[in-house]
Amino acid sequence: MPNHRINGLQSAYQPINLDSLTTNDYCFAGAVFNREKLQSFLTEKALHQMDQSIVKRIPIPTLLADQIAMAMKAWAISKGAKHFSHWVQPLTGMAADKQDSFFSLDEKGNYIEKFDGEQLVQKVPYETGLPGGSSRDAFEARGYTAWDPTSPAFIYESTLYLPTTFISYTGEALDYKFPLLKSTQKIDEIATEICRYFDKNTQNVTPTLGWEQEFFLIDRKLALSRPDLVLTGRTLIGQSLPKGQQSNPAFFETAPARVSAFLIALEQECIQLGIPIKTRHNEVAPSQYEIAQVFGPANLAVDHNALLLSIMHKIAYKHNFCVLFHEKPFDKINGSSKHSNWSLMTDTGLNLLSPSKTPMGNLQFLSFFVNTIAAVLKHEALLRASTVSASNDLRMGQDEAPSTMLSIFVGKHLLQVLEELEHVSEGKLSPQEKTDLKLNVIGKIPEILLDNTDRDRTSPFAFTGNKFEIRTVGSKSNAAKTITVLNAIVAEQLQHFKKAVDKLIDQKNMKKDDALFNTLRETISTIKDELLVGGAADSKKTKQKAQPLYESTPVALAAYINSSSVSLFEELEIFSKKELTDRLERDLEQYVRILHLEARMLNELALNQIIPASLQYQTQLIENYKGLQELVSSEIKEMGQVQEDLIHKISTALSVIHSSIRETELLFESVDKTHEFEKKAALCANGLLPLCQQIRQHCDVLEGIVDDSLWPLVKYRELLFIR
Repeated sequence: MPNHRINGLQSAYQPINLDSLTTNDYCFAGAVFNREKLQSFLTEKALHQMDQSIVKRIPIPTLLADQIAMAMKAWAISKGAKHFSHWVQPLTGMAADKQDSFFSLDEKGNYIEKFDGEQLVQKVPYETGLPGGSSRDAFEARGYTAWDPTSPAFIYESTLYLPTTFISYTGEALDYKFPLLKSTQKIDEIATEICRYFDKNTQNVTPTLGWEQEFFLIDRKLALSRPDLVLTGRTLIGQSLPKGQQSNPAFFETAPARVSAFLIALEQECIQLGIPIKTRHNEVAPSQYEIAQVFGPANLAVDHNALLLSIMHKIAYKHNFCVLFHEKPFDKINGSSKHSNWSLMTDTGLNLLSPSKTPMGNLQFLSFFVNTIAAVLKHEALLRASTVSASNDLRMGQDEAPSTMLSIFVGKHLLQVLEELEHVSEGKLSPQEKTDLKLNVIGKIPEILLDNTDRDRTSPFAFTGNKFEIRTVGSKSNAAKTITVLNAIVAEQLQHFKKAVDKLIDQKNMKKDDALFNTLRETISTIKDELLVGGAADSKKTKQKAQPLYESTPVALAAYINSSSVSLFEELEIFSKKELTDRLERDLEQYVRILHLEARMLNELALNQIIPASLQYQTQLIENYKGLQELVSSEIKEMGQVQEDLIHKISTALSVIHSSIRETELLFESVDKTHEFEKKAALCANGLLPLCQQIRQHCDVLEGIVDDSLWPLVKYRELLFIR
């Protein structure tokens, strides 16, 4: 039979001429219609009116929208754009768009290029292809988009893209952007009020995000020879590497020539599109890489990441690569994440999670630092639910990935500061105690944070000097899902904190400093014992509360609709209970679809490729054994032992594979007959997944036995080391 693996290996590598690549002809944000470009089209009064509409979150007037649309059209056409698109981030996880031409006809039938304020701002209908759970009944299945003026338009491949929100006919959010914007507004409102304890000039607070995107680059021809990679994004079969990441010193090595060419081309596109890429380097696993951006407003950073994932696929194609964003494309080596670094920035340029040079500034830092931790510990199940998926389940807790059990790393020195504050006197503080706290406790925070902020790389949620790093976000996930939750839970906690401080000021006649210290003391007492202080090595010394070990995504997702989560989102007006239920249903549906697809793909690989190749090799062994028996029949037991053992191992593995496939077929029928997605997901998690693991285990055994020239699937050593 034809061996696609051998054919792929014979034509895998094509040299790249790096001398032909340059980054000198690109200007940053040259393809972005940002505020600077808008200034050349609008009057100062109109520009101020637009700014005020954005700050106050009110609709842009029709006349102004027409002016902005005319400016966008003129600029876009001058850049060669022929179409425009309302660019959305639906619940598929990948960006989507519907493109319309500027082409139109006037009353006399003459050609004109039309793009007005109504087309810019007015909600444009999308059909039923994008998911939305039960929010959209059949008779009202269209979704509608609304322009987001906080994220600038951009041109890519001759199309003007307008970042937009996506909602149902009845107003429910069908995307990741709309809830993110609402959560941003809520945390802005309450965080600004707390900042005014310290600086009355603070006007707004913006959540910031810096993502670190990990991915694998695989030779395209080799990847296309693997049906599982093509259809599921990961290898469903594959024996672990004899030379794994432990013996592969790839981290921070110079990238291979083909990879360098890809990264240079990617950076050129990012420069044009205003995506502020700061770092690129090899990762620990073979053929794994990472790129990271400069911190920016969370909404814009999410847009940049969604755009980046789209263009990486296109650039990879041009360079004969496949880019893999799956969280665990290869077994027994590191998976890929999207480490999401979160902080809060004031309009005055102050990072609220960065220590200050003054005691009062450090008291402000502690107010946000402590309350963020308290929020995460209170809603740990909800935060985890925002990161889980069928693919991320494979990564979490494996091969250097964070544990599924929540731990927050702050370092022992910062913990000592919290212990000092925990023993602050109740009520009004004496001048001596207050002076001592400001000078000798919170005044020394910048010094102790210098080299003591992050030594536990497996902590799911770590403070890293001036930000919190969420390490559980999967590489192909939309970071907005988790950032929305984090914004919401911190906003809720800050509300409680402010009410407590104001109560002490109003009812106990405390000074502001005394009220802040007292409220911090109470908050710290509830969180201190649950902090991981010295890294994984010292975690046993840290008292931690009993936490549930979530076994799978379906169990974890239930946190979205528990009473505390529903109350949180409804009070903050971010999600209604119906929207939460719809999203839970959609996530469960996606979980079922992924496991169902993987199981069917695995069965097909086993039946059509693994079993035939194994039987072919077994037949050769049998023929060899028969020939040997004819020659030396008296010594066959001793001389034919190798053949007998191999024949027996192959038969045993094939028997288990075949019986497991029959069981999966029966489970498919049960899943198809079940209507509730909770039950479907449970059947897949508890029945289908273990069977697939069993099939894979024995297929991998066969890979280690069958003649290399007969094995039909490209192996790990080829996928990961041919670059």
